[in-house]
Amino acid sequence: MKSIQTNRSVKALAYALMKKRSAHANPTPIKVQTQAFVDDLIDLLFPHLSEKVYFSADEIQAKLVLLQRNLKSILRALPHNQSISVDKATTKFFLRLPELHDALWLDAHAIDQGDPASESVEEVVLAYPGFVAIAIYRLAHELYLLDIPILPRVMTEYAHQMTGIDIHPGAIIGKSFFIDHGTGIVIGETTRIGNHVKIYQGVTLGALSVDKKLAMRKRHPTIEDHVTIYAQAVILGGATIVGRNSVIGGNVWLTRSVPPYSMVYTESTITVRKKHNGLTKGQTT
Repeated sequence: MKSIQTNRSVKALAYALMKKRSAHANPTPIKVQTQAFVDDLIDLLFPHLSEKVYFSADEIQAKLVLLQRNLKSILRALPHNQSISVDKATTKFFLRLPELHDALWLDAHAIDQGDPASESVEEVVLAYPGFVAIAIYRLAHELYLLDIPILPRVMTEYAHQMTGIDIHPGAIIGKSFFIDHGTGIVIGETTRIGNHVKIYQGVTLGALSVDKKLAMRKRHPTIEDHVTIYAQAVILGGATIVGRNSVIGGNVWLTRSVPPYSMVYTESTITVRKKHNGLTKGQTT
């Protein structure tokens, strides 16, 4: 009797799941296809990361044609967007690749020049998670600007999974962006970041409120040019502006604007237990 009831429960669950799949599933595996598209595109742009060697421009052209076809396949499986056709969106995106490629090399050079541990730009491209996160963000941001649904977010979430760095594709980030270490960084949708900005691990550029009614408003801060933000700093609010050439210290909690050339830091008290005759209290010989 128990086995019969179990079989009925499993059958009922299977029918319920099938109904939900029919209502919500995409006709193709979007997440898997998106990750493959991102990997192939990054490999093409940066041969340091590629397993394939291209010996001619014709080979690269053939790969680009294949990638365009793959992107169209993904876009056709997404909710329909009336504002732009699949063909037009694909063409616009790929026409932007040369400029995006140049911008990413500026990011790589910024990381190489700003990190004493870096030995070359090639090392940055090959081994720095911050560069990978920036690269995927910049590609996703272009699709976001074309009003493509879902796909840009899937791309940046893939970067998040690989690097621990969460950059919303809607954020606006200027030239020569430097992420050092990077793990735990969160950059919200309406964040604006200027040129030559440097951010360390654990930084949050977030919102003061997560109320759904604020979805169409600027909720995240503005970071002007040449700002450095050290580890674990939290900067919140759409009206918060960090002026150019400022330095935000580690563990700072900031919810108001600061003028250019500011230095913001948290004072803390450190107590060091003194030694007596070379022995700490309670220590025995």
